[in-house]
Amino acid sequence: MITRKYVEIFTDGACSGNPGPGGWGVILRYGMHVKELSGGEKNTTNNRMELTAVIMGLAALKEPCLVRLVTDSKYVADGLLKGWAKAWQKNGWRKADKKPALNADLWEKLLELSERHELKVEWVKGHAGHPENERCDRLAVEYYKKLG
Repeated sequence: MITRKYVEIFTDGACSGNPGPGGWGVILRYGMHVKELSGGEKNTTNNRMELTAVIMGLAALKEPCLVRLVTDSKYVADGLLKGWAKAWQKNGWRKADKKPALNADLWEKLLELSERHELKVEWVKGHAGHPENERCDRLAVEYYKKLG
């Protein structure tokens, strides 16, 4: 049996206007090692930044890991936990109502990356004092302010 490293990934996305300039922030924690990442786009949506944060966090891992993913995005959490994203993918990126699923390009990448890891998704309430979530929010906001 292969023992995988246990990594925690905390993520958040932020947008000024929706659409508008957006940013994302990630904290990766492996034991005592902590790494912060951030980035953004000039014209995007909050949901795209939430997805991008998770993608960038998973993409930073160099080997398959056991991942505790903490997000304040119900969109991301429900898309993964409730199987929505896999259902949309199976249906040619169409939702149950036959309308196109939004952000299919990012969901496709996220599903691809998540296949490498054992993912445990945890939703936390945003702006409620969760230290890592608050830090990720600050990283995201600081980044999009640079773009404005």
